[in-house]
Amino acid sequence: MSVVVITSFGFLHGEPPAAHLSIDLREHFRDPHVSPELRYMTALDEPVRAAVRATPGIAALVGVVAAAADAFAAGPSAVPLVIADGCAGGRHRAPSFAMDLADLLTIAGHTVTVHHRDLDKDVVDR
Repeated sequence: MSVVVITSFGFLHGEPPAAHLSIDLREHFRDPHVSPELRYMTALDEPVRAAVRATPGIAALVGVVAAAADAFAAGPSAVPLVIADGCAGGRHRAPSFAMDLADLLTIAGHTVTVHHRDLDKDVVDR
């Protein structure tokens, strides 16, 4: 298969990283930040991952992006495929999505690296 690099990030912490595929999770998927009990947790906490996974459309989007990664891998390039996925703060939706995508791509035989650019940043008041 191929090498895939996934970077999760928060739009509120700067410009999106350069990528072959960029996914913007801000407008279409519920933000766990709005739940006081999840706000100060991150995607490393299971309640956040469960909340993101329970969002309608997320699983389907993970599957579609994984299919897109397979299509890129079928091409002749030996360059790693870079996927960036972002949400508002980079602590909840984007890293959860990135980890689920990485799991699916790993199962499919890709070599995957995940980097969470903004997961350790402070919660943004909004």
